[in-house]
Amino acid sequence: MKIRRADLDDPRDSAAIDAFVAGHMRAQLFHRPQWSRAVEKGCGARAHYLLAERGPGTIRGLLPLSEVRSPLFGNSLVSAGFGVGGGVLADEAETAQALADAAWTLAEERGCTGLELRGGALPAGPWQLNDAVYVNFAADLPQGDEAIMLSIRKRQRAEVRRALGFGLAFREGTGPADLALHFRLYSTSVRNLGTPVFPRRLFEAMATEFGEDAHILTASKDGKPLSSVFSFFFKGSCMPYWGGGAADARRWRANEATYYELMCRASRRGCTRFDFGRSKVGTGPYAFKKNWGFEPEPLAYATRTAQGVARREINPMNPKYRLQVAAWRRLPLWLANRLGPPIARGLG
Repeated sequence: MKIRRADLDDPRDSAAIDAFVAGHMRAQLFHRPQWSRAVEKGCGARAHYLLAERGPGTIRGLLPLSEVRSPLFGNSLVSAGFGVGGGVLADEAETAQALADAAWTLAEERGCTGLELRGGALPAGPWQLNDAVYVNFAADLPQGDEAIMLSIRKRQRAEVRRALGFGLAFREGTGPADLALHFRLYSTSVRNLGTPVFPRRLFEAMATEFGEDAHILTASKDGKPLSSVFSFFFKGSCMPYWGGGAADARRWRANEATYYELMCRASRRGCTRFDFGRSKVGTGPYAFKKNWGFEPEPLAYATRTAQGVARREINPMNPKYRLQVAAWRRLPLWLANRLGPPIARGLG
């Protein structure tokens, strides 16, 4: 077994990785080379993509890594950077362990004091496993608008039906105007949550890299944008990933209408799964997704930290960030959008 670094600028390497990912039942969107390239272009996190090969060009496993550097949060390798998954992808335990060991060696070479694997085959050895913080929500997507409506829990269904009565208008696309609308609404939401927004370039890079597999849906009322969600399509699944809304979104139930409309459009596109994504246990988004009828599935992450170094802590719910979160919520949006990206680039 040989472990080597792939060249994501080489069309042959990228095509081979995409073919392996397309054919592997446990592969995720974050394993695609497009994800690593977009993160590097949008956030400056250098991509390191490890391949396990048995014989020339015969991939048996892989591991995408993003080198995240921050004066606030330290330097770390993350798999996958800015993703909620993307850990080791391999069938054999021996191969998975070899990739994890190689990743740690690379972390030491790059001067990184930590390594985080988000899901996938979890390694043995000096790793800390955590499956109590995050869960994922995904379910089969019924075919047909009314079938989708009936799959929603009764109370939430009433909210969706109410939202549909407000006459909201929808637009979709990933052009400059769609990206601008989405960023405005998304950045408003994360500022209100007290967290820094990702660079605008990240969303632009994702739209460019994924092409038709990227999608933005925005809801408006009387010409005023209210809610927007940036989604991905992957192997028959629709994945709403970055969503946000204006202050009036709640009044017009714009988030409810947007997600229902997205489900219907995804079904008509041929999707059979709807992946509502990751949430922290006990939060508002966790409750929101449960109300739709989705059941939580624990996500297991593995971290390794250099001896004598504290583990990287980026969870905004940590009590030590309470004052910073409260102060960030009070910032004017223009200032939060200027200060936020340099900080968010270091979150990974």
